[in-house]
Amino acid sequence: MSISAQGSASNRISALLDENSFVEVGGHVTARNTDFNMTAKELPSDGVVTGYGTIGGCLVYVYSQDAAVLGGSVGEMHAKKITKIYNMAMKTGAPVIGLIDCAGMRLQEATDALNGFGEVYFSQTMASGVIPQITAVFGTCGGGMAVSAALSDFTFMENKKGKLFVNSPNAITGNYTEKCDTASADFQSTEAGNVDFTGTEEEILSGIRTLVSILPANNEDDMSYGECQDDLNRVCENLAAYVGDSGLVLTQISDDNFFMETKKDYASSMVTGFIRLNGTTVGCVANRQESYDENGEKSKEYGTTLTAGGCEKAAAFVDFCDAFNIPLLTLVNVTGYKPSKCSEKKMARMAAKLTYAFANATVPKVTVVTGQAFGGAYLTMNSKSIGADIVYAWPDSVIGMMDADQAVRIMYADEIAKSDDGAALIHEKAAQYQELQSSALAAAKRGYVDDIIDASETRARVIAAFEMLFTKREDRPAKKHGTV
Repeated sequence: MSISAQGSASNRISALLDENSFVEVGGHVTARNTDFNMTAKELPSDGVVTGYGTIGGCLVYVYSQDAAVLGGSVGEMHAKKITKIYNMAMKTGAPVIGLIDCAGMRLQEATDALNGFGEVYFSQTMASGVIPQITAVFGTCGGGMAVSAALSDFTFMENKKGKLFVNSPNAITGNYTEKCDTASADFQSTEAGNVDFTGTEEEILSGIRTLVSILPANNEDDMSYGECQDDLNRVCENLAAYVGDSGLVLTQISDDNFFMETKKDYASSMVTGFIRLNGTTVGCVANRQESYDENGEKSKEYGTTLTAGGCEKAAAFVDFCDAFNIPLLTLVNVTGYKPSKCSEKKMARMAAKLTYAFANATVPKVTVVTGQAFGGAYLTMNSKSIGADIVYAWPDSVIGMMDADQAVRIMYADEIAKSDDGAALIHEKAAQYQELQSSALAAAKRGYVDDIIDASETRARVIAAFEMLFTKREDRPAKKHGTV
């Protein structure tokens, strides 16, 4: 169903849900406040339409703000309607979808509106890790509402009319909208990393439907599986040729080439997203060195190192997958941590977050080393030592402390300096180091790699590994929560 350019609150719900499935809850609710001549104002549904319906036959709860009613501002009863939807969703174990077009808190209701906002935050916090929360920004999402969007699991944003901000661009000292529109979809998705998907209104609603179709309804649901029509043993020819762009690798090995990437425009050297393997949703984290356009031409290069933003992005994704019992697949091709002043400010902390997220996750975890896997950065990327259940490596992959030439230059510095032919000595010693300490075979001999597999067999071998791990159970030490 298409929607108008304005896209009213009710029309958005109709376009999102299965036809004729929406049931409104609280349609007669209106504001109680009488101050500032509020009794003379018409406030249909207090500016938010709430209820439940289905997407692909699956139950979801939804609220949609109406900008035509006091700018969609959040007042006491507006907030109570949203918290009621959350309460119902928690009882039945179904996702909550918020369609945002909100001017912020309703000034006429002051502390009542403020308290209502706080109750929404509390509901979202209690729901976190229990039911999926999805937010879509179609108009203004400012101030406190921006915090609400950040409390959700996935955020969609309309790329022209959507505005997401805590402080509006013109309120930031030294900035103004024309200089840097910090509220725009481009900034929020590319620079801030607060938005997972951008697009037109129709694309966003379609994307939400797709996302809901592949996610569990709650943290105890095991019904997010579909029937697989693809060949489980399908050989992925020339997969090794895509080693630089892990997004293409994931697309090739997935059922029917399905891949839904999250936060694609933010920290693009780190790939996060969902694929399907034998009908099961699998969360994926992977290093990416380059991207290709529709014509197969290389469009961007990202380098071979972990960035602070990439680690932060991946850690949040791993936490989500672990909370909802979604298996994790990691593709590794990394040489170290990004060496820059900007990255260094947060690098250790963000790398620690990703290391902790992988180590703390108890879902089935499979890792495939597709290229280089060096040093601490490899450990961070779900290595065997921090808890990967199965680790595979492609034949030409390199696993070790660092590049063989660099290692030799350090280990044999004195001999190289005294040698008549330093280059030949480096070549000789590097070949020995590569064979003894940095090859996939060397790692496999020590038990750090479970098997060396041909790239074309990746789909079949990974599916088999996850099938074996289906009944995995793993405990962690009793504690309230970690502090990383």
